[in-house]
Amino acid sequence: MLFALLCTDKPNSLDLRMQVRPEHLTYLESLGSSLKAAGPFTSDEGSPIGSLVIIEAADRAAAQVMAANDPYAKAGLFAAVEIKPWKWLIKNPEAA
Repeated sequence: MLFALLCTDKPNSLDLRMQVRPEHLTYLESLGSSLKAAGPFTSDEGSPIGSLVIIEAADRAAAQVMAANDPYAKAGLFAAVEIKPWKWLIKNPEAA
């Protein structure tokens, strides 16, 4: 099952985001084929202000564990994280 992790950074947290970014990227890479897509939300000026991460997990509990283990989450970067089941219908490279 796919889940969208909608993560919103705390205000004025760009320095923390940049400090933890290498660990965050390593973590995302460690998810292997469970990671379907990821990238930052940005302000109108282009500064990162959150993250969108699409993952495959057995259920919501497994998705919550994956979200909680992200170094950004562990560092306290996020003001909020929403976990929503998601169906990839359009331009899904894995669809037959």
